[in-house]
Amino acid sequence: MDNELKIPRHIAIIMDGNGRWAKKRHRPRTYGHAKGAKVLEQILEDADDLGVKYFTVYAFSTENWARPYEEVKVIMNLFREYLVSSLAKCMKNNVRARIIGDRTKLSPDIIDAIRNLEETTKNNTGISFQIAMNYGSRDEIIRAVRKLVREEREGKIDASEISEEMLEQYLDTADIPDPDLLIRTSGEERLSNFLMWQLAYAEFYFTDVLWPDFNKEELIKAIEKYSSRDRRYGKLK
Repeated sequence: MDNELKIPRHIAIIMDGNGRWAKKRHRPRTYGHAKGAKVLEQILEDADDLGVKYFTVYAFSTENWARPYEEVKVIMNLFREYLVSSLAKCMKNNVRARIIGDRTKLSPDIIDAIRNLEETTKNNTGISFQIAMNYGSRDEIIRAVRKLVREEREGKIDASEISEEMLEQYLDTADIPDPDLLIRTSGEERLSNFLMWQLAYAEFYFTDVLWPDFNKEELIKAIEKYSSRDRRYGKLK
């Protein structure tokens, strides 16, 4: 591996293309989602092996509820299975797992499984793995503002003291550093309401590879491109 490779501390991924991958194989979209879940398990291990400290993926957006009922049902069942099956692997690999997004819209058994996964892995010290489920960046910011307003009314904070740093403490990613690199698969080049606050100064990498075909080699390609970027954060060097 190139000695000049700069490993991002935090990688975020929009896992796109499951449905198109399945369609190319004359299979239902749900088959693509199942394959994509398996790929996620491997890429998390690959990211960990490379030295990535934080890894966040976009699994289901607040807008995805508008998809066909059967597809949503399959995705939720896959999520249920993943929450249970990933627990032993997270403990074995010292992974701290967390779910970001509005979990109040999820079914009670999924919420219980989320709590169990987070509670069981909370003291792990390896890679921090975030799954964005029923997540939308606009929704996240609105929820954060509502908390701020409520606490201001209760006299816990002064409106004049509200800053970027304060608002960040009310986001779902409160104790997580902003992503350094965003990867989106399948050729689409947009954020789709994902971590819009947190991605303000991230480097973006778009690839035509569909998510079920994404692998360690493709991950390294993205990191190589990231390594060649000059990150100035709006300043001159």
